[in-house]
Amino acid sequence: MAKLLIVEDDESVRNFTARALSAAGHTVETAGDGLEGLEKINATAGNYDLVLSDIRMPAMDGIEMARAVADTFPGLRLLLMT
Repeated sequence: MAKLLIVEDDESVRNFTARALSAAGHTVETAGDGLEGLEKINATAGNYDLVLSDIRMPAMDGIEMARAVADTFPGLRLLLMT
């Protein structure tokens, strides 16, 4: 299955989404905002099959994070949601 990163500031949404995707057999990591998400992406050299991110978050929003990721890891798949 896929290795996923969920970037979501709402803890209940983040946990629910992570549990559902884990139950489907995926490996799931989470981050509470765009800065934490970017740190995890950089720490793994972009080694995720998909990054699923909220758009509106404190510290760094999903769009800003996606722009930073696209410059460094242009092949990394990102799905922005709200």
